[in-house]
Amino acid sequence: MTLVETKIDSKPIYNGNIITVSVDTVMLPNGDKAEREVARHNGGVCVLAVTAENKVVLVKQFRYVTGEELFEIPAGKRDSKDEDPYSGAMRELEEETPYFAERLELLYRFYPAPGFCDEELHLYQAIGLQLGSTRELDDDEFIEVYEFTKEEVLELLNNDKIHDGKTIIALQYWLNKE
Repeated sequence: MTLVETKIDSKPIYNGNIITVSVDTVMLPNGDKAEREVARHNGGVCVLAVTAENKVVLVKQFRYVTGEELFEIPAGKRDSKDEDPYSGAMRELEEETPYFAERLELLYRFYPAPGFCDEELHLYQAIGLQLGSTRELDDDEFIEVYEFTKEEVLELLNNDKIHDGKTIIALQYWLNKE
């Protein structure tokens, strides 16, 4: 049996700047029908940035949806489905932190919430990280930049201070490397 679900119908519910939402009727592999609530998103990019002193660069910002300040790796949404993820990741690193990279290396491509959303994240590692100029935050972004050693990151993780999934993935990669 193939595990493919085929869209039969789609009812648009919401069309916003970041997501669109629909209720889709699908044909299941066994021939039955089911409904799927679907959020469509342009996708995002994120960067594991480690300084020459072997400190990871994290940003802290208040996330309205969670109601708390979160430590995160530099990240952001792609401006469109057509935007090159590599270029978007370079842009986000330079916008959110005072750093730039000579180049980026793709570590992972993953779906953070595939049960209802098609958002795809591209996680890059910054290679040749260098201190640059001033940040260029969006008008609605208020971000603090931090640098942590591996020991400090372990303490943050062990004390339930990091809750963002993409950041946990990146930090686990960094902690287990070498």
